[in-house]
Amino acid sequence: MSNPIKSIRFARGTFLSLFVAVLLLTCRAGSAQNEGHRIRNIVLVHGAWADGSGWKGVYDILVKDGYNVSIVQEPETSFKDDVAATKRALALQDGPCILVGHSYGGAVITEAGTDSSVAGLVYVAAHMPDAGENEADDGKRFPSDLGKSGAIKKTADGFTYLDPAQFHEYFAADLSPEQAGLMARSQVLNFAHNFKAVITTAAWRSKPSWMVVAGADRTINPDLERWYATRANSHKVEVAGASHSVYVSRPKEVAAVIEQAAAHAH
Repeated sequence: MSNPIKSIRFARGTFLSLFVAVLLLTCRAGSAQNEGHRIRNIVLVHGAWADGSGWKGVYDILVKDGYNVSIVQEPETSFKDDVAATKRALALQDGPCILVGHSYGGAVITEAGTDSSVAGLVYVAAHMPDAGENEADDGKRFPSDLGKSGAIKKTADGFTYLDPAQFHEYFAADLSPEQAGLMARSQVLNFAHNFKAVITTAAWRSKPSWMVVAGADRTINPDLERWYATRANSHKVEVAGASHSVYVSRPKEVAAVIEQAAAHAH
């Protein structure tokens, strides 16, 4: 004769096992679904007086975390050329992407980000003009230390650069003198009129955006970065003590914001 107590215990054990199995399957399915929704493509755009190599720390983190990362090398010969270079990179993506811009690159992604492949925008210590605006005029809202310094020089043919002797102080104060020195001597000269290029359609008006505020930025006033973020209703993350070169000096924090955008922009 069967023992009813043993039968009850067996039934309870079987039910518990089935419940745990279903729960695990549900969690795995949810995790896989979230993973499937995460945007995999990231396009990085540098700013004035810099090149794509500054993104190396951010690039390494994103690639390690499974993202497909492209770095745009804008010629800085004209705003139109820089937007075209960015759109050229966007055309090579195999799906939706997060478009990221540093400094002047923020104006570039604002114009280029209307591309259908762009699901979200990340501004890293960057300008974020609206349609009809340009970054030079926006900068007057909250003047920067650099703007008042006289460290911006111009060549005979109309290209701007930062005085190498002052580059560390104004652009990259939280980097070593050696690293800032290399950046100063390898800076890409930016055509002066680029700063006055007027935005035709602001991508952040129709797409979600994130702003990384560099708390000790001397190239763009942090208050302007905060103002941009408030106006655009951006997700704002402030990195205290970071210079304008926050994307170089604090790659973990910047990469984390980009990954947040990739997880939430659809």
